Amino acid sequence: MIAEKVLFLVLDGISDRPCEALNGQTPLSAARTPVLDRLAAEGVCGIMDTVAPGIRPGSDTSHLALLGYPPQDYYTGRGPLEAEGTSIHMTAGMIGFRCNFATVGGDGLITDRRAGRISGTGPLSEAIREGVDLSALGVGFRFESGAGHRAALALTGEGLGDAVSSNDPKKEGARPLTIRACSDNPADEKTAHACNEFIRQSTEILARHPVNAQRVKEGLPPANLLLIRGAGKMGAFPPFQERYGLSGSVISAATLISGIGKVVGLEHIPVPGTTGSVDSDLDAKVKAALAELEQKDFVLMNIKGADEAGHDGKAIEKRDFIEVIDAALEPLLALSDTLIVICADHSTPCSVRDHSADPVPVVIRGPGVRVDPTVRFDEVSCAQGGLNRIRGCDIMPIVLDLINKSHKYGA
Repeated sequence: MIAEKVLFLVLDGISDRPCEALNGQTPLSAARTPVLDRLAAEGVCGIMDTVAPGIRPGSDTSHLALLGYPPQDYYTGRGPLEAEGTSIHMTAGMIGFRCNFATVGGDGLITDRRAGRISGTGPLSEAIREGVDLSALGVGFRFESGAGHRAALALTGEGLGDAVSSNDPKKEGARPLTIRACSDNPADEKTAHACNEFIRQSTEILARHPVNAQRVKEGLPPANLLLIRGAGKMGAFPPFQERYGLSGSVISAATLISGIGKVVGLEHIPVPGTTGSVDSDLDAKVKAALAELEQKDFVLMNIKGADEAGHDGKAIEKRDFIEVIDAALEPLLALSDTLIVICADHSTPCSVRDHSADPVPVVIRGPGVRVDPTVRFDEVSCAQGGLNRIRGCDIMPIVLDLINKSHKYGA
């Protein structure tokens, strides 16, 4: 039998390095994962550099690579992808940014780059849309909330460039930076000026918003500043269905991943109760993926909470959430006619609190797979598997061959 369906599951940031809090184990190796281990035992495993050895991938560049869109050819910046994921339809030439709602103190120093991981920022975004006016600069904008503390900004107008810096100092206890053009191009100067004006006006609006007044009253950090970064100019992406002959959907609470799926032509399937954090309704997400497989050829599903725990340096919380993920994946064991691909998009070591270049585990399970002796899904066990060490751009060609949709090279 040859599989006709593909479930591509990305466990965002799940891989790690040895953690002191776990007696030298990684959260993945320390976790009890009977489902992932069974899938490993029934499949072929390996480790993978999602971009290339020694390269610390972003979630954006890694997902593009995993889907077969080499980031060196298609990536201009995270902003346009994030914007698309928040329901901003990005057309060629628009300038996109990713944003964080953040907290700045009375002394002008940033006290929390994520405003206490605030959620429900819709009213704040609405006030910004209604109150900010960039028309005097000849610039229009769209601004939308994303998951949690995230948001996205898109600028429209003539003569805009994307070579601009960020106002994010990337650490607490520092002042927000002034956004500057990274070239002498007047288009970049215009964008930098528009960004600084957007930040100035939005800061005034956030300072007096009732949501923030209530957060201060409750002892929570107010979302009184926007940090914007990841500038990029929207380009063109060959449609996934034309590229591979597969219809597809994307299921993700992370606006970035939804955006990547949408720009390549995957249908975004919203799932109530999914948050992109450790409180996400994973059962609902898996159920939605199985439902999509009944009508689509390919489903990309991203589960993100382990990545956040890694960024926060919480090894035990990361281990515990991996066990939650594993339990939610049990329905996948019943899939006998579907090729299941499971991997991380990058490592997020708790010791680093950021992405690293460490390769990630990968397993492919389904009809036609040459099963190897690996019986555990973790960073070290998978390295002994039959896939050996591959790159992210290798996954889709391997998948296409296993579902008999690849083309012969040569006579």
